[in-house]
Amino acid sequence: MPTYTITELAREFDITARAIRFYEDQGLLSPSREGAGGRNRVYTPRDRTRLKLTLRGKRLGLSLSEIKSLVDMYESPKDTSAQMHRFLGVLQQHRDMLEQQREDIDMTLAEITAHEEDCKRMLAAIAEPQSTGT
Repeated sequence: MPTYTITELAREFDITARAIRFYEDQGLLSPSREGAGGRNRVYTPRDRTRLKLTLRGKRLGLSLSEIKSLVDMYESPKDTSAQMHRFLGVLQQHRDMLEQQREDIDMTLAEITAHEEDCKRMLAAIAEPQSTGT
């Protein structure tokens, strides 16, 4: 079975070794240890897959706890139906949150536009008497 070093995984996924150690601290990865005093981390294909799934979840904007829950399901007995339903539920919650954020952003942008228009009108009104008075 192939194994990977932290440097190899960091290079493959274009992340830092520090990020990989952080995911280990969060319980997302659990490499074995080798060498003097167990200094060297040894990652298995399972760890590599968990890291890949973790990074995919981050790209989707999921929290680490959501990612951990989903990645842990990857290792549960293979009831893919339950896993897919859980994943769909997490994705729907995330979609709902993003849609709400988009709505909030649209409202804020509309308010900014209204304030900009008010300021431009006020500036034009201030400039108008000065230009007609000279």
